[in-house]
Amino acid sequence: MRREPLIMACCSDIAGQVRGKAFPARDLDERCFLGIGWCPTNIQISAFDQIVETPFGALGDLLLKPDQGARVDVDLGADDPGEHFVLCDITHTDGRPWACCLRTALKDALAALEAEFGLTLIAAFEHEFHYSGDAGEAGGAYALRSLRRGAVLGETLLAALDQAGIEVGLFHPEYGAAQYEVTVAPAEGLIAADQAVILRELARAVGERLGQRVSFAPIVAGMAVGNGVHVHMSLLDAGREPVLYAEDGPGGLSAQGGSFVAGIVRHLPALVALTAASMVSYQRLVPHRWSAAFNNLGLRDREAAMRICPVREDDDVARSYNVEYRAADAAASPYLLLAALARAGLQGLREDLPTPEATQEDLALRSEAELAARGLRRLPTSLAKALDAFEADEVARGWWPPQLLEVYLKHKRGEIALLEGLSGEEQAERYARVY
Repeated sequence: MRREPLIMACCSDIAGQVRGKAFPARDLDERCFLGIGWCPTNIQISAFDQIVETPFGALGDLLLKPDQGARVDVDLGADDPGEHFVLCDITHTDGRPWACCLRTALKDALAALEAEFGLTLIAAFEHEFHYSGDAGEAGGAYALRSLRRGAVLGETLLAALDQAGIEVGLFHPEYGAAQYEVTVAPAEGLIAADQAVILRELARAVGERLGQRVSFAPIVAGMAVGNGVHVHMSLLDAGREPVLYAEDGPGGLSAQGGSFVAGIVRHLPALVALTAASMVSYQRLVPHRWSAAFNNLGLRDREAAMRICPVREDDDVARSYNVEYRAADAAASPYLLLAALARAGLQGLREDLPTPEATQEDLALRSEAELAARGLRRLPTSLAKALDAFEADEVARGWWPPQLLEVYLKHKRGEIALLEGLSGEEQAERYARVY
């Protein structure tokens, strides 16, 4: 039977979903020039496929403009159509960038960092997910027996990622029941975010071919710890030299690196509204869940919101040195997640903020008064409280076009309303099905 190959023009939206329109693959060059029609209100489609409050109504027209550098063509075997899609920017019909395009928001944040300080953000995403092909039996944490159950998924996924030009660092079973993690090599900011979008879609695609489900949802029943997204970051100057590290700096951070990190730490209560973007995200952001619960920088502490990571002393330490943001999950678009971190870090550089104290303790054992005296506080405990903290942070609000700020707040408050009255377990089940 004859088939005409299709390619889908996609965008990652506020709900962290990848949506778009498909067209004959032979028309790609033409579509890159002309674009594909898109509706402004599509950005207000929730993770559950219901349109929340929208300022656009049925009015307006936009274009999806494919980026040939973010094209994916993956062969998954004989008689399989494979995976063929291309990531897009969203523009007005006259070519002007649309204020609510999340990929453009990241481009703008990275451009500002380069224009003001001559710095390039390098990032690497770690992705955790639940795999239904693993029964999650006892004794499976980091276990060889778990890798056996996930080996076909892992090997097929790695082959697909290789075709997509994504270099994998690790694939392994994690602590949670039926939980796996895949990490990728560092890349410049936009490429790192594109690869995060692509990796999730290819993981889901491989799972479907195996008759199983891959879920990146922040909480999946029975997993205990939940699925996070960890973002490792470093900075290069105009000469491509690393600037985050100083041998004599606190925790190894240079003054410039410390200011970048300090901006993120200062604005963490607002940032989580963008980086931990679901109702159930806040079931993860609690003490002793190997996540993040406070606005702290930690030295090699996997419960710190920002972590100074270890490096091998026989490596080129300056090039290996990096910090890790841990208060995130896959409910957030990788573009908005990385844009938020870049903007917060840039703010720290603008204000020449001092390097925060790097904690090395269990902050959950300290009183609220003790924490406050050290400039530390508990992160918001719900999406609603995080949105309030975001809205109350005048500086963080100023990083975004007013229209994007408006639609984001409407979108997430609409999502909260859609799940009102459901138990935590029922919410988790809803999210597990869509992420």
